[in-house]
Amino acid sequence: MISLGADTIVLFKQFTDWTDTLRRIDERIWSGPVAEGKATVAEIIAHLQHWDQYLIDTVIPAIKRGEGVTFPAFDAFNQIAYAYARSGVAQDRLLDEFKQTRHALVERLLDEPEVAAKYVTVNGIETCPHTGTPYSLLYIIHEFNDHDRHHQGQIAAVV
Repeated sequence: MISLGADTIVLFKQFTDWTDTLRRIDERIWSGPVAEGKATVAEIIAHLQHWDQYLIDTVIPAIKRGEGVTFPAFDAFNQIAYAYARSGVAQDRLLDEFKQTRHALVERLLDEPEVAAKYVTVNGIETCPHTGTPYSLLYIIHEFNDHDRHHQGQIAAVV
């Protein structure tokens, strides 16, 4: 059984404690792929920030209007974040932007628990096909926590 609540959101916020440790990594590691054919550390951080901003700008307003959640095509969406990471944005600035966005999202989730807990459709589907759990923004954050851990493992392998 999946437990969803304030702990889910706190864990989501705590990920920035770990990303703060990336301020000390060498530029070659920051700008290098985490594995052959994979994103760079910088691209991963930009990608996480981009998805958090999407939740703030698109998902939360849609839920508040009583609409379902629609996620864009992942590859094209991620390419926007990757391009930003390659634009010359400084390492500290990108890490600051990620942390600020993540904290702003967490604040919204904690300030509006009814929005976070409301059952929604995601791309027209009511329940997660893997777990059978009804979708909510809180469940999406639970999935994003798993996503964060996946990328943490990728990055940890190269630092």
